Amino acid sequence: MSQSENPELLREGHAVTVEDVRALMGASTPHFALQLRARIRALIRRLPSDHPARTEGEREIARLDLIAFAGEVRGHAAEPGLAPLASVSALDAPAHPPAAGAANAAAAQAHR
Repeated sequence: MSQSENPELLREGHAVTVEDVRALMGASTPHFALQLRARIRALIRRLPSDHPARTEGEREIARLDLIAFAGEVRGHAAEPGLAPLASVSALDAPAHPPAAGAANAAAAQAHR
């Protein structure tokens, strides 16, 4: 998924609707949450604070922030004896993730 958007939605004079926002948020998953957040933010940025589409967009941005860092649980529970993989939380995530080599070294150290 790219950061690009339908140019018709962003053109000057387009009346942004709640349905425009909902069309973007329809297929949101943790993997694409930050890209969708950027698209919605671009779509609503010129709207007044009391506009229904802006209200819906801001609510969706908050939800996308949550699933981007906390993930979402799907499927069945972990099998007996196996812990589920932890999601990255906004509090645990470093501001700038370490380089791949450092991350691999840290992961290897944690499994010892």
